Amino acid sequence: MKNVFFTVLMLFVAFGYSQKNNGKVFNEHPAIDVVNSMLDAFFAGDTDKLATYLADDFRSYNGTGTNKDAKGNTKEQIINQSKFWKENLSYVSFKPTKGAYPDAIEYKESGVWVQTWNHLKAMHNETGVKIDMPTHRLFKLNDDNKIETMINYYNERVFWEIGQSFEDRKNGTIYNHHDNINTVRKMMSAFENMDLETAYSFFKEDARFNSLELPDGESLSLEEVKERNKGIMEAFEITSIDVVGYPDYLEYDLRDGRTVQSWWKFRMTRKADGKKIILPALYIHDFDKEGKIIRSSAYLSTKVLDAK
Repeated sequence: MKNVFFTVLMLFVAFGYSQKNNGKVFNEHPAIDVVNSMLDAFFAGDTDKLATYLADDFRSYNGTGTNKDAKGNTKEQIINQSKFWKENLSYVSFKPTKGAYPDAIEYKESGVWVQTWNHLKAMHNETGVKIDMPTHRLFKLNDDNKIETMINYYNERVFWEIGQSFEDRKNGTIYNHHDNINTVRKMMSAFENMDLETAYSFFKEDARFNSLELPDGESLSLEEVKERNKGIMEAFEITSIDVVGYPDYLEYDLRDGRTVQSWWKFRMTRKADGKKIILPALYIHDFDKEGKIIRSSAYLSTKVLDAK
């Protein structure tokens, strides 16, 4: 019992020493007011007002940057950024992330910091690139309640996309005749003639299938598609499957993609009442290097099949 008592006592002592108060956290604080006003001025393009909230030795840093020698952006550079946003972006919205609010932290040793969580929306005027992303920022304030440091965390790729969109850039080659186009045509002809074994042979065994009628992010396996198609073929007779226009094969440089997009009209007869139905469809089929279909995306509405 004595040993147990001393063990418990030592645990309390350990817990006592493991917790150390290094400052105070506030959800209302003059520093928060400064940060909020600074951000409002920045996105409004009010550069004169913006300058009043920044210390002369202000520096802004990319929190995800890897340059160990980065010196940060100066006060003048941030003011120029504000001008750029005002002149080049439309529909700007900068609001606190839902459920979040700024915190001011008075550290005992390093002064006052403010951290914010916001959602940024905008459109770049020239390129039409949409900005829609969460942002996180840290601000260090000096003794005069001026912002001397800002550290930004956000998705930089959207700004890369803006930079890339100023010039015309090729992303591969479009073919109107290609062996992958031939595969899609042969597959459709096999379905038209109810040669299901041949039709399904053009797909890889682990191919995935999605359509407008599936919940976002969900897809079907090849076996699930076979079962679904079986029900449709029991209820309908396929008269013909006719191509509309001509298929395109897109061989992308980006991510080495291989895609055939094609437009079709399924001419079908409902067995129950002899009703003739035309079902329009757009298919996007992705291929692997061996010429097998690995993904099928169908843009059609099976509600047409319920026509009276």
